[in-house]
Parts: sequence; structure tokens; C-alpha cells
Amino acid sequence: MSLHYLPPVKPSAIALGTIFNHATELAIMTPLFGQTYQRAKLSNSKEEFIKSREASSAVLAWGSSLVGSALQSYGIGALINATGTLSYRGAAYLGGLIFAATSAPGFISEMFVEKRTFETVGINVLAKLFETVGLSVFLTWWGTRTNPFEYASATSGSPSLGRSSWRAE
Repeated sequence: MSLHYLPPVKPSAIALGTIFNHATELAIMTPLFGQTYQRAKLSNSKEEFIKSREASSAVLAWGSSLVGSALQSYGIGALINATGTLSYRGAAYLGGLIFAATSAPGFISEMFVEKRTFETVGINVLAKLFETVGLSVFLTWWGTRTNPFEYASATSGSPSLGRSSWRAE
């Protein structure tokens, strides 16, 4: 596979999207890090804590969250570029579709099959909405195209289908 098939996304959009998305994920994982911090304060030495299982699991969760945030930022930025989305409304629709395709089935399962509490599922839904709809609107605001004057990524090779092409003149 050649890398030229992947749509280019502005690196600053990926970096800012990663920060945006990672901050949202950290808000959900704060209880994990809070418990780990309390255990670190109670341990006898730094070396003892660093070798502990809690420290390694917290570092692993933080690192995987960071990598996942970067990949999600690139993916949403690439979809924004590939679909030619320019408006906030279009970005919100795109984020909503991503949410519906990736997260909604899991939340329905959590609610009705696993019978989790409404508060737990509601907080997770809110976080995922920020990660999909919020991130797509944020990236649209920032800009994802490497060359903003080139709009050919979504319509390359196809004729213009603007309002004027439908009029009989």
C-alpha cells in the first residue's frame, strides 16, 4: 500500500485534535489516575511505586489514549478533507455519523444488555459525542487541508454539480 492514497491532513490539526481528544479522554480516566496518585503518596519510595502494577497500568492507559487520540484526529481530519466538508453543520453531521457508526451500538448494549446505570452510560455518551462531533467541528474551525486553496480532493475528476449546472439556460 502506498501512502499517497491516504488524504493529507495539516499536522497542526492533528496535534491540536490530539490535545482536544486526549483532554476529553482524560476527563473520563481521571478516577483511575486519582487512585494511582493516592497510592503513590502512600508508597514508601519512588522506586517502589515505579515498579508497582498501578504505575505501569496508568502509563499504559495514558500512552494508548494518546496514540488513539492522534489516530482519531487524523481519521476525522481525513474524512473532513475527503468529503469536502467546509461548514460547521456539515462537520457536525459527519461527527454524528461517526458517533452513530462507532459508539451508539455499544451504548445501546451497555444500557439494555449489561444493564448499566443511566448516569454511567450518559457520561460515556457525552464523552464520545465530544470526541466525534466536537472534534469534527473543532477541526473544521481550525482547518485540516494542507493547501486550503485546493478543493479538488472530494471532487477530483468529477464535474461541478453546483446550482448553475442544474438550470436550463
